[in-house]
Amino acid sequence: MGILYIVSTPIGNLQDITLRAMRILMTVDVIACEDTRKTGILLGEIIQISNSTNTVNNSIRKPRLISYYEQNELHRIPEIISALKKDELKIALVSDAGTPMISDPGFKLVRECIKEGIKVEVIPGPSSVITGLTLSGLPTDKFLFLGYPPRKPGHRKKFLMDIASVINIIKATIILFEAPHKLLKTLDEIKAVFGDIDIVVARELTKIHEEVRREKISSLLVHFKKVIPKGEFVILFNLKDKVTS
Repeated sequence: MGILYIVSTPIGNLQDITLRAMRILMTVDVIACEDTRKTGILLGEIIQISNSTNTVNNSIRKPRLISYYEQNELHRIPEIISALKKDELKIALVSDAGTPMISDPGFKLVRECIKEGIKVEVIPGPSSVITGLTLSGLPTDKFLFLGYPPRKPGHRKKFLMDIASVINIIKATIILFEAPHKLLKTLDEIKAVFGDIDIVVARELTKIHEEVRREKISSLLVHFKKVIPKGEFVILFNLKDKVTS
């Protein structure tokens, strides 16, 4: 029986990839990835690094890349499970960036592997959730990651109201993801529910244009109405703590 590796990849800076992740990605038979082009570029970079450091044995053939994303996940799972059960294959699951399954597909595949007795091994690494939290200046002892808010306005408002109903009980730092084109709307709705609170917004983490802003929501709205939001955003706030600029 084969083995499934869950491999974390850099969220921006390629130097954040681990030696273990490099070795696994260059020695598995198949890599299931969100975007085969992006993963192909990453493998090319890994080969360049390994050529200069002798980290990986480059005589080993490149793995085959297959797409694995939300729209084809249910179709791919039986194929991958069948391959793992039939042959002693080594298959890696990666996302476009960071740790797989954090607001990305994959947990259903892991669940099925566990059900079928297939070994699953995790290669830990970067995550924008933890990177954003540690940069925020907010309390880190308790945090609640809730992924992307719902798309529909009514559902999003209820989602934020649900957070408001429990945040004073759990006293945790709240962490959300948001796409650039929805940032202003989401900030407006957070302000409507929680008031003009201190908040942290981070983008392009570990990249050249990394930006972390710590200020009132009203100030952020003014800024991002002048400067078009770009990149994926991490939003953080904690009602029991004031952020510092």
